[in-house]
Amino acid sequence: MPFSCVHFIREIRSELGGVVTAVLDLSQAMAARGHRVTIVTCDGQDVPAEWRGAGDWPTVIEVPHARLSRQFLSRAALANFGELLPNADAVHLHTPWELANFQLAPLIRRSGTPYVVTPHGMLDHYSMSKKAAKKHAFLALGGRSLFRTATTVHFTAQAEMDQALKYVPVTGNTAVISCLLDLSAYSELPGPEPTLRAFPQIQADKFKILFLSRVHPKKGVDLLIQAVAELRRRGRQSVQALIAGPGEEAYIAELKRLATSLGVQDAVEFLGMVRGVEKRSLYQAADVFVLPTHQENFGLVLAEAMACGTPVVTTRGADIWQELQSGGAEIVAAAPASIAEGIERIAADPPRSREIGLQGRAFVNEWLNRDRVAAAYEAMYQEAIKR
Repeated sequence: MPFSCVHFIREIRSELGGVVTAVLDLSQAMAARGHRVTIVTCDGQDVPAEWRGAGDWPTVIEVPHARLSRQFLSRAALANFGELLPNADAVHLHTPWELANFQLAPLIRRSGTPYVVTPHGMLDHYSMSKKAAKKHAFLALGGRSLFRTATTVHFTAQAEMDQALKYVPVTGNTAVISCLLDLSAYSELPGPEPTLRAFPQIQADKFKILFLSRVHPKKGVDLLIQAVAELRRRGRQSVQALIAGPGEEAYIAELKRLATSLGVQDAVEFLGMVRGVEKRSLYQAADVFVLPTHQENFGLVLAEAMACGTPVVTTRGADIWQELQSGGAEIVAAAPASIAEGIERIAADPPRSREIGLQGRAFVNEWLNRDRVAAAYEAMYQEAIKR
């Protein structure tokens, strides 16, 4: 039975990371299966261009933020959102710290519309340890109400749920469903040539270690640079670390100073934001993909790397580390020596590396099978609507 679902996400900008991708992919999949999907946002900068044309695409409605703060919605925006509720079967809110959600939740409750909340890993222990006093105060002063009154609280991994329930009460249903990724672009891969043409600084004869994500302290890029220095100390001289993704200039400058201080500045390249064909090609050009993260909810890039047949090294900071390990990923401690050892195990045995890559590609296509995961989301929404 087709249903109508309204999502709210304040900004649709790709540099903001995996939450944006997860919401867009989920919305597109539900629309393709015949459901009416509306996304309300204050900034639709990176809404897919094809959604503007004819077809079974989600509807995107842009609304104004409050004049004095971009964190809140204006009165006009709240009125626009309220007008959608009589025809909505369910609402889906994202992340626990989005202040606009606390403007929307009373409207939703008064309308009697069931709603789903997805914290997207922001209630993991690591995340809660940052600005801890502020976050705990926020939850104590009313932040928990978003979860207490939700029809369903959705998590993308069991490990995420186990951590989050220590911080918020859940009186409705819980659901653990992986992110719904659109991996169709990964079925036929472009090969490494496009990225080698685009980035001539990549050295084809080196063992290439790829990091592709937001360049942010929680991602452990500093640990990777230290691991490159450790690999060199152990005698593996012919390595090149490729750091791809957006980040604040001050932090990138700090990482460059770290590489220089360790004497590996010639082995670390910062590529900036990489998208589309070149991104898929970059995964293929790499000999190993490394995400030495302190905390990661789902880690879309981990699944993307595996879909490209690239061996993966990551940490238990990724909520899906157990699933990844069953698909052949190397799981290491978030420490330079441990990361270097994981990389070395891949580098030391090329035939095994190729086998791991093939294993990972087959695993991720089965684990994240689009139809199966989409059906699980449909069941979650339908159960919420029945309640």
